[in-house]
Amino acid sequence: MVLLAAAVCTKAGKAIVSRQFVEMTRTRVEGLLAAFPKLMNTGKQHTFVETESVRYVYQPLEKLYMVLITTKNSNILEDLETLRLFSRVIPEYCRVLEESEISEHCFDIIFAFDEIVALGYRENVNLAQIRTFTEMDSHEEKVFRAVRETQEREAKAEMKRKAKELQRARQDAERAGKKSPGFGGFGSSGMSSSISATIITDTIEPEKPKVAPAPVRPSGSSKALKLGVKGKEVDNFVDKLKSEGENIIASGAGRKASEASKVLQPPVNMESVHLRVEEKISLTCGRDGGLQNMEVLGMITLKVTDEKNGRISILINNNDKKGAQLQTHPHVDKKLFTTESLIGLKNQEKSFPLNTDLGVLKWRLQSTDESLIPLTINCWPSESGSGCDVNIEYELQDEGLELNDVVITIPLPSGVGAPVVGDLDGQYNHDSRKNILEWSLPVIDEKNKSGSLEFSMDGKPNDFFPIHVSFVSKRNFCDIQVAKVTYVEGGSPVKFSSETSFVVDKYEILKIIYLL
Repeated sequence: MVLLAAAVCTKAGKAIVSRQFVEMTRTRVEGLLAAFPKLMNTGKQHTFVETESVRYVYQPLEKLYMVLITTKNSNILEDLETLRLFSRVIPEYCRVLEESEISEHCFDIIFAFDEIVALGYRENVNLAQIRTFTEMDSHEEKVFRAVRETQEREAKAEMKRKAKELQRARQDAERAGKKSPGFGGFGSSGMSSSISATIITDTIEPEKPKVAPAPVRPSGSSKALKLGVKGKEVDNFVDKLKSEGENIIASGAGRKASEASKVLQPPVNMESVHLRVEEKISLTCGRDGGLQNMEVLGMITLKVTDEKNGRISILINNNDKKGAQLQTHPHVDKKLFTTESLIGLKNQEKSFPLNTDLGVLKWRLQSTDESLIPLTINCWPSESGSGCDVNIEYELQDEGLELNDVVITIPLPSGVGAPVVGDLDGQYNHDSRKNILEWSLPVIDEKNKSGSLEFSMDGKPNDFFPIHVSFVSKRNFCDIQVAKVTYVEGGSPVKFSSETSFVVDKYEILKIIYLL
């Protein structure tokens, strides 16, 4: 069976959504669909109609038609089975089968169509698998969000530090009976301009740049920020910017933010054969102790951008000892992968598709074995006469991992003020609006595998749960990596690039331990 196109059209032949699985021009597709209603014999019930070149397999959807355009030598029974699956996909995304509803959800429908057919051939999937595949979260989006939150926290901390330094310099100058120090010999006004230039830099989100406030004019009569006046003016100025929605980072914080943004970025020189090894973890620990569920989903995605490198084989090093279940793409030779750990097409005369991200291998690990938890979090809240004393500890169990931008988020009771933090490894940030305490650690590895945080505040032990954890890593959890890439003919090596990412989908700690 070779499926040329799948479309949802009106009874007049107007295409609402059409997905082509082979090279076809828009004019040809529109012409075929426009001719479709004229070929049907009224008064007769059929499921297909043929022309000299193609076959239409169709099913009415109230006022619309679900139409498959195939070659004439395709298997009609397989065509009908595929048509039924296409017809069942439409109601999954559209409440009513009308033209406006189809147009509104056109991209969701097209993504679902791509899961059914690849390169003109039917995939071995059912409706439940299609729903799962199309609802998968974006790894890149989660990584971007984690990096952006880290940048914001570092910016806030650096901003406060700079403001305190400026205030301390003004107080020292006043005690010495000298004029407030300026930069470059411009006196107080010069100081004001320099403060603005130091504190206000580019916004964190590059795709939506905000215009930074213009520097204050160096005029004696202007209302510029001056160190010789009220002591809290710097804080008030920065707080005002924050209240207006500005994301403020200082020069030192900008360097740290740029370093954090390098985590999990794709290689600068991407080769014509590029492979991504991606994993995400979903973990939940029960309040009564023990691991409720842990699931790790991984995938190796191949992208070929040069036609001469289309006929290749990929050698996989599978050193996983945790029990992950592997599954290859339907077009990949499973016997070859089982015997030689090589990923290659069943038909070795064909090439991998060009300029397309193709998932060639995926794996899944699901377990309730506590020894497999990569990062354990123990929370010890104990009630005291003045409130509740909380001690939180982390420990890296898998020493082969290196976790970056780790953020442990602890919920806090509302209306009781800020927590009093004692011993601390790393940094913390109290968000009074969200009532959370964020414990940040730039890296956790075998050299920094454990640490603790202690704080006190009013509340009950149950107020500090559930605890959420986020991190990113350039080392994957299941030790599955790409070893080398070779040509099918001759076996000579192919130059390739690769990247590895391990991110958090959900990492929730519900376990609670009471101190008696």
